[in-house]
Amino acid sequence: MDIKLHKQATITPRIHAEIQASPKSATDKSLADQFGVSVSTIRRWRNRDDVYDRSHTRHDLKATLSAEQEEAVLHARSFLRLGLDDLLVVVRDFICPHMSRSALHRMLQRHKAPSLKQLAKSENTEPEHKPFKDYEPGFVHVDMKYLPKMQDEEQRQYLFVAIDRASRWFYMEVRNNQTAEDAEIFLKHLLAKVPFKVKTMLTDNGKAFTDRFTPGGERKPTGKHKVDKLCQSNGIEHRLIKPGHPQTNGMVERFNGRIADVLRSRRYDSSEDLENTLRRYCYLYNQHINQKALKHKTPIQSLKDWQKTNPDLFVKKCG
Repeated sequence: MDIKLHKQATITPRIHAEIQASPKSATDKSLADQFGVSVSTIRRWRNRDDVYDRSHTRHDLKATLSAEQEEAVLHARSFLRLGLDDLLVVVRDFICPHMSRSALHRMLQRHKAPSLKQLAKSENTEPEHKPFKDYEPGFVHVDMKYLPKMQDEEQRQYLFVAIDRASRWFYMEVRNNQTAEDAEIFLKHLLAKVPFKVKTMLTDNGKAFTDRFTPGGERKPTGKHKVDKLCQSNGIEHRLIKPGHPQTNGMVERFNGRIADVLRSRRYDSSEDLENTLRRYCYLYNQHINQKALKHKTPIQSLKDWQKTNPDLFVKKCG
């Protein structure tokens, strides 16, 4: 017979039955002395209809996740590369608002989730990077990335991205082409959107950003390129990376690696589906993902702190 007996039980179902069958004239104290248990134990078993131990798990757990939710949390950890505290913020915002740090830690341990160091080592895709020196908002890294061609497209699209070195604030836009005109339009939209003054812009040597290279080789930029003219009219210093050294623009290159992870995370039904996913990630990144480099703040929180201490760096309120 399979008996449900709690591992720390001091009395058996047979004793429970004897307690329940005891005459009403017997006091709780006398029964406690007879069976060698506490008075509260006697009272509990005299008022029960069954003789088996029940689960000691709380019935009002507010931080219990379903199997699907746990899978989403594990995927978010490996995909976003978030530490425990940063992951807790995302879980509370999007999955379970009552999740505790200890419950989240136990869940990761139960699933034997690899550490961030183990995840980075297993992929071995990112080389060691030297940290950037401190900057204030206004130094923007800009780049362009090819997007995979969707079934509903006749030609592939291109993702223009910009990220502020100090705050990690990120802006993106999907364009149909990679021409100088597209780069100019993207940068105009960036300047209209960004809350701080852009003082320096770093780009690669692609034709969308510079006329530095010609079929005959390298030359000094003429200053007549659309991006150069836009920078000049807005008082922005346009810097170009050293040829053959993409690591000079490493911050945006690293971010492009995150975008690549987003693109590999699922199958997209259309170009609209892909663009909507990228826009959601842009919002999530700026508003909800704490950055270790920002002392566990989000990019938008970092900008708000900068605005309080250095309001002269900004052209409008951060939101």
